[in-house]
Amino acid sequence: MIDASNTKALPENAYKPLAEGEVYSPVIPPESRVPESSWRAILWGTFFCIVFSVAAAYSGLKVGQVMEAAIPISILAIGLARMYRRRSTLLENVIITAIGGAAGSVVAGAIFTLPALYILKLDPHPVQSIFICVAGGCLGVLFLIPLRRYFVRDMHGKFPYPEATAITEVLITGEKGGSQAKLLLEATAIAGIYDFLVTTFQVWKEFIDFQFVPFMRQAAERAKIVTSFDAIGFILGLGYVMGLRSSMILCAGGVLANFVFVPLIWMIGSHLADTAVYPASLPIAKMTATQIFRGYVRFIGVGAIATAGIFGIVKSLRIVAGAFAIAGRTFRHGEPAGTVRTDRDMSMMTVLLGVILSALAVAVFLGTLHGGWAAIGIGLLLALLFSFFFTSVAANAIATTARNPISGMTMLTIIISSVVLLRFGMSGPTGMFFVMAIAGMVCTALAVSGQAITDFKTGYWLGSTPAEQQKVKFLGVLVSATAAGLTIVLLAKAFQFGEAAPGDLRVVLAAPQASIMKELVVGFMGQQPVAYILFGAGAMVALIMEMLGAPSLIFALGMYLPLELNTPALVGGVLAHYLGKRSEKLGGARGSSVRERGVIIASGLMAGGALGGVFGAALRLVPGYAESWIKTPFYDNDTVAQLVSAALFIGLCAYVWYGAQRRVTEGDNS
Repeated sequence: MIDASNTKALPENAYKPLAEGEVYSPVIPPESRVPESSWRAILWGTFFCIVFSVAAAYSGLKVGQVMEAAIPISILAIGLARMYRRRSTLLENVIITAIGGAAGSVVAGAIFTLPALYILKLDPHPVQSIFICVAGGCLGVLFLIPLRRYFVRDMHGKFPYPEATAITEVLITGEKGGSQAKLLLEATAIAGIYDFLVTTFQVWKEFIDFQFVPFMRQAAERAKIVTSFDAIGFILGLGYVMGLRSSMILCAGGVLANFVFVPLIWMIGSHLADTAVYPASLPIAKMTATQIFRGYVRFIGVGAIATAGIFGIVKSLRIVAGAFAIAGRTFRHGEPAGTVRTDRDMSMMTVLLGVILSALAVAVFLGTLHGGWAAIGIGLLLALLFSFFFTSVAANAIATTARNPISGMTMLTIIISSVVLLRFGMSGPTGMFFVMAIAGMVCTALAVSGQAITDFKTGYWLGSTPAEQQKVKFLGVLVSATAAGLTIVLLAKAFQFGEAAPGDLRVVLAAPQASIMKELVVGFMGQQPVAYILFGAGAMVALIMEMLGAPSLIFALGMYLPLELNTPALVGGVLAHYLGKRSEKLGGARGSSVRERGVIIASGLMAGGALGGVFGAALRLVPGYAESWIKTPFYDNDTVAQLVSAALFIGLCAYVWYGAQRRVTEGDNS
């Protein structure tokens, strides 16, 4: 048996597509046996899962921001490894991260949907809240297992996996020590302090919109063309790991949405000063560029994402069919022998049994909501189909951009479920509860599957046993669902969600995403028309991208996400491209060092940004907190504050550029 602390580096082909006949050998070889799902790893992972679930649920309902869990927990796991006489192995740290990381995904599924039931005065029982999250999370893991080999092994080197890269680099660099560990800690500290200050206090502007430039201000006022840039380290690192091609396609989607569709809608509707055009509630003449994007263009993005997801499902049908064929052979002849440890999933029969039991449990749950047999059958079918369909979409999105289109896919679930269930007589409070329960399961399923594919890829690079990761993932889902569900129930007693109700003196928690979902379910269960034209336009955009041979899902995500999240990612991609050229030119050990240091710095920026977000979200929970606690004299001067922000962001880019090329002595590379 070897100890994980003896491992030194990822293989050269860790981030590259494999040549014909080439095989990837993980850090911990398949024939090695090191502790993975030890009691130490399970207990610490469970502890972190509970803590981050409670904290994320509160911060998400208060400020609409779910704490990132997996990356901070991977850093904590490195620190814990040195507490024990037998130092924790690399694979034990993977298990800790896998269990604890479920917190962010399950909480996202919970807070996007469950508070809407309280806003609607439907007050679910705690058991109902927990069940919705558990059922959705289990379906997300179960439906992802047959796709693991496709996304993780067969597509090796073809997806950038930004978040998995960051976690992997944190874990392995922390094990190695030496100059690379110092570099990772340095980048983490810089981004942590930088992102914490800019997102938590009034020190300089986080968002740069260049409105202080007369030309840009006129473009915004006259044509609703607004350029926006979120100048933080996390997205810079994310774009670096994504690479130039993916970040450019992502940004291209944002350019089409914000510089073509928004001005076009403004031009056509600017004469309508008194009439609102559905689905927006304001006349177009009175809308800002952001309101036009949210009221119209985002629905186009949802249609594009859904259609791109269909193309993804079609492309992976061979993989899914093969997985079920294996299950059939297993049923007839038993488990096949000879599968190496690092490619061993839970048996397909176990997966099928899990899906059947989950489906039966969901059917029983829907039956308790007093719907007819037809409604129960349709509701179960919708929950299973959407969960299966969006599992692939979420895995693809996370593998390419580390951005999961949770809100868009949940909105689509609510819209379609409402339209279908209305035809079966489901309406009023019962119908709304029915729809939101389905949406909660689907939302949690796609959130969990997106996070799980990150874990599986991390394990693939490092040499984990997939079956072990999959088993503990169910534990993480159960623990996080219980913690998040009970937290929401307790908060619902002490606070009111959404908007203040007349006569209710309790403090309001905004619950922004759930408020949007509540408006949707009320509108569509009230038989409002569906914006088919907008969804259809998005579908055509996705079809065009497929015809051009471009990754339609990345482009669709760019259309759906706010532009300020896409533009800094492109800067990171450009940096990665030119540093890659530089490493090729240098060649040999020097070129390899530049490439490795660039990835480590980018991973540190992501890790630091995530930690800064956690600390910032925690500080917002302090009574009396105000952004003005730390305020610079120039903050209210928009021109100066934005110029300072731009200068500091350029400084971050310079740090990445020169830090990657910094020479280190041979002894420091250990």
